[in-house]
Amino acid sequence: MKQLNVVILGQGRSGRDIHGLHLKKDTERFKVIGVVEPMEVRRVRAAEEYGCETFTSYTQLYGRTDIDLVINSTPSHLHYPVTKDLLEHGFNVLCEKPCVPTVEQFDELCEIAKKNGRVFLVFQQSRFAHYFEKVKEVIASGVLGRLVQVGIQFNGYARRWDWQCCREFNGGNLANTGPHPLDQALNIMDMYDGMPEVFCRMDRCNTFGDAEDYCKLILTAPNKPLIDLEISSADGYPLFTYKLHGTRGSLKGSMAHIDWKYFIPEENEDQHLIKDPLTADKVECFPAYCTEKLNWHEESWEGDPQAPFIAAVQTYYDQIYALLTEGREHDIKLCQVRQQLAVIEEAHRQNPHIGK
Repeated sequence: MKQLNVVILGQGRSGRDIHGLHLKKDTERFKVIGVVEPMEVRRVRAAEEYGCETFTSYTQLYGRTDIDLVINSTPSHLHYPVTKDLLEHGFNVLCEKPCVPTVEQFDELCEIAKKNGRVFLVFQQSRFAHYFEKVKEVIASGVLGRLVQVGIQFNGYARRWDWQCCREFNGGNLANTGPHPLDQALNIMDMYDGMPEVFCRMDRCNTFGDAEDYCKLILTAPNKPLIDLEISSADGYPLFTYKLHGTRGSLKGSMAHIDWKYFIPEENEDQHLIKDPLTADKVECFPAYCTEKLNWHEESWEGDPQAPFIAAVQTYYDQIYALLTEGREHDIKLCQVRQQLAVIEEAHRQNPHIGK
């Protein structure tokens, strides 16, 4: 089995605790041969943990021909310039989310990658989380009927005071947390050849920076379910991660537990429209209301609340390996990331007060 040489830029929560954690286990397919990190103590630790070279700047990689993939897990506002430089110098790049603030910058990166024959990927691993795969499985089964609304909440109650709550660093709930549920929402909507209508309301509640920590995003399109996406840091009573409304059933659930119920029309009384006043009987004609007892089928799924993150990263890297060794296309396509960025850019356009 071919072993791919990898360099990680950054040893923060993403570079070390997500990518690094996985790569230290996936050593048959990947080898971390370098880490770029400005903090000396982190460089020393990386050298011990990976047994690799360390660098203070990614420019020290220029001219190397033994690197199969560079992981750009630098702070968010550096994703565009660093990825651009790396692609121009002939490296394959996996960029952390949020990729870039604008569609214009994203298109430029895609063009540079194409021009130089390089692979450009964006780390949207939540598409492969077990709980989301179960939601997609239930939808695909058809038991819920036609989807009318998809509610998604990535909520909690928290104050934030780090760099990721600042607009100058491309922070805020929508850019920081939002790529996960928004990628899932757009995948359910499945209209990558166009753009949904976007309504967004942002607010600043308990953040110490100037970026939003509350975001309500409504997406609509003809013949598609309404998407109601909420990313709030002011919700002390989060009720669910997903809630689906369908013409034959409903689904609700979290990352650890999902319930869904549905009825089968053939098992229930065949109703028809009655325009005359409804009555309880034919003699006294007491008033009545539309009532019936549907024969519900109920199912559930149990999952490990930590497993979705581990499994999603595993699947993402499975596909990276297949792409770089076999040329097999990755499921997270650049056109899909572009649509997500267009939604985020429009959401910020509608909320000019954020960051002011």
